[in-house]
Amino acid sequence: MLEVRNLNVAYGQSQVLHGLDFTVQPGEIVAIVGRNGMGKTTLMKSLIGVVPAKSGQIIANGANVTAMPSHARVANGLAYVPQGRQIFGAMTVEENIRTGLSATGRCVIPDEIYSLFPILWEFNKRRGGNLSGGQQQQLAIARALASDPKVLLLDEPTEGIQPSIIKDLAKVLKEIRDMRNLCIIVSEQVLSFVLSVADRILVLENGRIVHSDVREGVDEAAIARFLAV
Repeated sequence: MLEVRNLNVAYGQSQVLHGLDFTVQPGEIVAIVGRNGMGKTTLMKSLIGVVPAKSGQIIANGANVTAMPSHARVANGLAYVPQGRQIFGAMTVEENIRTGLSATGRCVIPDEIYSLFPILWEFNKRRGGNLSGGQQQQLAIARALASDPKVLLLDEPTEGIQPSIIKDLAKVLKEIRDMRNLCIIVSEQVLSFVLSVADRILVLENGRIVHSDVREGVDEAAIARFLAV
């Protein structure tokens, strides 16, 4: 579903990602973990096309999207939930979700989106800026799902969210995976969340993948050391 081949990304002369190689299968949740400044957000922005690749390839849903602009990548099945959520605060919940429909040509929000996030149905006419942080995160994910993606990218989804909501978020991501058989890539540094949601964990250190584990038999201590400040 998603294949990254020898991906190199730089800001000017400063190289941030160094030859990343990984594949994510349909129905798999992969967590990219690491401390701040290790390249997680740059990877996410590169996958969706906000930051161009210096070299390498990004293959999504059978298409080479490496040189495509962001909107074309969305049309090819990628969806992105950015760090900080970036919902449209002046627009209602419904209007926010409808912006995700533009890639599909549909006019009606699928019922399953509201079944995943009942609070969004309850607050359907409320402005996005009046929602709590956790509710805004749900809205950002709902907006991404409205584009009917095959690959869902989430950058630091637990940021600014209370612990009880983090548990609910892990549950709903697995429900989304099971419902749509899409692949989900989560950039994260909260280990408890990662362990509750991921099938596979990749550790990013100074722009390189330095450790990989599957959820069964995961070496928690080894991953925690990479996350320690």
